[in-house]
Amino acid sequence: MRWLTLIFVLLCGPLTAQDTPLVSLQTGVNSRGWEGVGRLDIIDQGFCTAALIDEVTILTAAHCIYRADGSLIPADRFVFEAGLRNGRAEASRNISAAYVHPDYQHVGQETNVSHVATDVAILTLARPIRHPWVKPFPIASAPRSGDEIGIVSYARERAEAPSLQEVCTVLNWQNGVMIMTCSIDFGASGSPVFVVQNGVAKIASVVSAKATSNGRDISLGTSLVKPLATLRQIASTPKIGKRIGLQSGERRDTGAKFVRP
Repeated sequence: MRWLTLIFVLLCGPLTAQDTPLVSLQTGVNSRGWEGVGRLDIIDQGFCTAALIDEVTILTAAHCIYRADGSLIPADRFVFEAGLRNGRAEASRNISAAYVHPDYQHVGQETNVSHVATDVAILTLARPIRHPWVKPFPIASAPRSGDEIGIVSYARERAEAPSLQEVCTVLNWQNGVMIMTCSIDFGASGSPVFVVQNGVAKIASVVSAKATSNGRDISLGTSLVKPLATLRQIASTPKIGKRIGLQSGERRDTGAKFVRP
């Protein structure tokens, strides 16, 4: 999770009084329906948060795929712990490949807000998750300023169980970046931002960073629909010839950063 100090023109008033507090999902009852959110463990380097979007694909933030020195982390250093609660995951999967949006530029802990819009990555699970209680989340169109959203995340001091903020608010969009009131902390990078449509929770964004603007704490989310479509297209490209042996940091003809064990 990166911390940014930014100047935004927020076209809104004070933080909404309707924002709800974080609730720890410690039981099978209150975590039901959220099992597709999991902790993305990075061996010897901490964790991010990720969410299942089909039986072999998880969604997270692109900066989670990098080391502090700017090098890409090999895919075999990641483990996805779906629905992890108090040491037990509903499903645990290694990662076979990871794809970072080609327009994303990683510059360490400091970042330009223009990079947040494409701070998106998808990772391929080594084996599919087909448990009936761990369901992938559909993708939603971008919410508008003033819309209510929610977030499920793992973070510092709450790493052993996910927390749900059922209601926070979209303050504004600027340059493809969603500015939100959602409560996040280190480890929440990659957390899915949800909208509920007809009773179905759908992912509308991915948490990229937390920031301050004019003394106000805010959180920043990525664009999603178009960047995700780009990533899916790249991931579906047949791996033929020398592409099978790509090293971390090499680029395909599409320009995507590609991570392999």
